[in-house]
Amino acid sequence: MNALVVVDNPKRWPLRMAGTDVVAAREYLEDPQFAVEPGTKVFNLCRSYKYQSAGYYVSLLAEARGHRPLPSVSVMQDLKMSSVVRLASDELDDLIQSSLSAIKSDEFVLSIYFGRNLSPKYERLSLAIFNAFSAPLLRASFERDGKWRLTGLRAIGVGEVPENHRPFITEQAERYLKRKPSRGKTKKPARFDLAILYDPKEALPPSDMPTLHKMCDAGEELGIDCELITKDAYGQIAEYDGLFIRETTSVNHHTYRFARRAAAMGLFVIDDPVSIVRCSNKVFLAEQLTRHKIPMPHTVTFGREGAPTVPERTGLPCVIKKPDSSFSVGVIKAESLEEFERVTNELFETTDLLVAQEFVPTDFDWRVGVLGGKPLFVCRYFMAPSHWQILKHEEDGHKFGKVETIPVERAPKDVVRCAVRAAGLIGNGLYGVDLKVVRGAAMVMEVNDNPNIDCEVEDRILGDALYEAIMRHFLKGMEARRQ
Repeated sequence: MNALVVVDNPKRWPLRMAGTDVVAAREYLEDPQFAVEPGTKVFNLCRSYKYQSAGYYVSLLAEARGHRPLPSVSVMQDLKMSSVVRLASDELDDLIQSSLSAIKSDEFVLSIYFGRNLSPKYERLSLAIFNAFSAPLLRASFERDGKWRLTGLRAIGVGEVPENHRPFITEQAERYLKRKPSRGKTKKPARFDLAILYDPKEALPPSDMPTLHKMCDAGEELGIDCELITKDAYGQIAEYDGLFIRETTSVNHHTYRFARRAAAMGLFVIDDPVSIVRCSNKVFLAEQLTRHKIPMPHTVTFGREGAPTVPERTGLPCVIKKPDSSFSVGVIKAESLEEFERVTNELFETTDLLVAQEFVPTDFDWRVGVLGGKPLFVCRYFMAPSHWQILKHEEDGHKFGKVETIPVERAPKDVVRCAVRAAGLIGNGLYGVDLKVVRGAAMVMEVNDNPNIDCEVEDRILGDALYEAIMRHFLKGMEARRQ
């Protein structure tokens, strides 16, 4: 089915957009033929989105039918809430000031058509507002009182669009609909659309570009149309059935906002927002593992007042971790009491709690990849040369230790069993569990969302079957949500 443009009266609709069918709102709401074809894009261009109006019900029923409405009901409600618009103004403050700095008057109105404005100099601001409030046609009002602020935002009908802007609307709607061309390897007709979020500029991405291409190939073999997207595609999440985050995650970051938005829209998501929150905080992990009696090195969560007793409890040297540490950043070994005091005093400038662990040196860490509650791969991550961690940060770059990948069935059973138990406390997604074997027993160091998966490393045993397993997991999840 083509994308649907739903309007109050098709006879009075002035635009023709390639790849769309124009439908009356009444027809869309009442005709059973429009209750099929999950995944259909619906451009809701009714005159009013007022509560319980025809425009409101178009988006509401579209969501119930598994269609992809623009705007969603949640966006309709957000546009009515001045507090939400004020929050958006605060979050976009730097971009607003830089985009509008050359304007002489103290008022400005910006028309946004599918995330674009006729003037290229307002393109970044238009896209940012569209990403926050994804509606086809928007009008934003700004006022300057010392500094520019977004003071009003509303969805508009095509009747409010100047005649000479209408060809631009058609062009932008067709651009919005246009998918990136297939890479030519699809074996089956695409049943689902999967967005893979990545950052082409990330220094240490969880998957490199050849690996992302292997993931896309595996998805296309199963009838999943995979598309690599960047953070600029935030406003287009509703176009997809699933979201796979292959960019280092953090709670105060666009990756978490993507996960939250996608989950709220009913997409099948890895990494889901709950997993991001749980894995990104070492305090949560320590409490969770302790409560469920998962073996780990002696661990203490402490604040500034409790710090003096910690070295006696963990012994020295000990490892001090910021709650949101990752990639060995914010993880520091304290060799002496003086070093412990210096490090903790510095870290308490940015956090009220820290985690300290007894130092358990080993030649390598076990990494167990867990997917959907089952082990996917097992590696030995060796320490970086002349260092106590697998990754050593240096002024001129990074040094990693070597990696050995072994079949799951040949890995120590208690290591695999312990990893699967620990991952299960986080969720049912994709995790990398780090463990050490100390005095003959497996101990969990941490559970990571967004684990590294690179070709010729983690896939060395399974090869393409590893990517097929991940895509089958997505297929199962997307099928369940569609049903």
